[in-house]
Amino acid sequence: MTAFVLVGGAFTGGWVWDAVAERLGEAGAVAHPVTLDSGPDAGLGTHAEELTVLLDRIDEPEVVLVGHDYGIHPVLAAADRRADRVARVVYVAAGLPSDGDPALLLVRDETVRARLAHDATPLPPPRGEEWARWGSVEGLSGEDLDRLDRLAVPQPARTLTEPLRLGGGLDRVPAAAVMCTADGPGVDVVEMLVRTGPPRLRKLAGPGYAFLELAAGHWPMLSHPDALADLLLRAAAGEGRRLGLGEEQPSYERQEFLLETPEVPRERHGRLDVYAPDAEGRRPAVLLVHGGPVDADRVPTPRDTPFYRGYARHLAALGAVGATVDHRLYALTDYARAAGDVAGALEALRAHPRVDPDRIALWIFSGGGLLSARWLAAPPPWLRCLALSYPVLAPPPGWETVGTEFRPAEALAGAGALPVVLVRAGREHPAFAATVEEFLASAGEHGTDVEIVDVPDGRHGFEALDRTDASRDAVAASVRAVLHRVTGAR
Repeated sequence: MTAFVLVGGAFTGGWVWDAVAERLGEAGAVAHPVTLDSGPDAGLGTHAEELTVLLDRIDEPEVVLVGHDYGIHPVLAAADRRADRVARVVYVAAGLPSDGDPALLLVRDETVRARLAHDATPLPPPRGEEWARWGSVEGLSGEDLDRLDRLAVPQPARTLTEPLRLGGGLDRVPAAAVMCTADGPGVDVVEMLVRTGPPRLRKLAGPGYAFLELAAGHWPMLSHPDALADLLLRAAAGEGRRLGLGEEQPSYERQEFLLETPEVPRERHGRLDVYAPDAEGRRPAVLLVHGGPVDADRVPTPRDTPFYRGYARHLAALGAVGATVDHRLYALTDYARAAGDVAGALEALRAHPRVDPDRIALWIFSGGGLLSARWLAAPPPWLRCLALSYPVLAPPPGWETVGTEFRPAEALAGAGALPVVLVRAGREHPAFAATVEEFLASAGEHGTDVEIVDVPDGRHGFEALDRTDASRDAVAASVRAVLHRVTGAR
């Protein structure tokens, strides 16, 4: 017989699972809805210990730990401690925290993240419309919302600020995820991120992970208890879609740049690398900004890959200063830090003795595209061009923790005469392509000068994936477009 340990998200208790527990019981399983300690001094460690004690008391031979939202953090900690006792972990409308991550990293409400940075008192529960700041309320009835209001309790601050600690046991526990598509990404988007995102996500394509979908908002145990109970039973049985890495991944770390480039000496200044041309006087400069998020311990770092070195050297061969920056976009909550790194790199680049400080272009790639919002909102006079290659220009589903200041389409209202060069991949991931179309629609409304370099058969990262004449022509055309803008008058 299978026992399901059901752990809810912030502010809730075992009561949120009542209907699901009833359905699981009718199917012959045993359900243990859990109400964790809500005392003001409780932390993530407190909750992990409570679940560990419960696991030691359960008699059923097979135990499935289910974590919703915040609940996945103590679930993972307990599964790590009792890996031989847990048959499977199931994520429900939950993020994918790693060792050392506090739950706060996945909180969508910016005001909460800001408050917990300096206030250790418990968070009061949301009321009424405030629940939508924690997740989609789609499918919830008025009675459901009233129940949340009536039974919710304060959330101890340390449960969200204490880091998750894992010792390696969790690696032996199979996992499944119930993706609530009215609240976040579906399986197709997750697969795309696995194929193109940080290497640490590649583990999700392994045999130990399965994915199921539910057309529900953030609280499916209230809005769709029957369907959720069915999916939990299927997950316990090992059902679900397995992900694949699909086509060849970009070889940024090893593959040489697709255009021949000369050897150009590199100067390293902190996070900034500068490749100056063999020419006299101050020259226009282009700062290349990598995408992300990337792994913090990635080797080589983006600026040391042939991909970005190749772009910088190619620019230097054409008479401009090429520059690269290693910014610290390691998680979706790091955009503000990465933006500061880019601003610092631009300041250092403009101060370089080989650079004309009044002729600068910023060229941003992939997931770094959201960083363009700052420069679109109030472009300085020395910024002559903003280039974007297969960019993400609005947070796609699942990126709700990105700060609201990183919305390029909205920032276009302040772009004025700043010209934009947009390199568009014809075979872009649909979730990313939708953000580009939103951006272009806004650009049309604001009269923004956008030059598009289309790569009809190109994929996201086509320079590494599609080493064709068309890709080479697209790189050459985009470089010409950027240099034309940065060397000419605004």
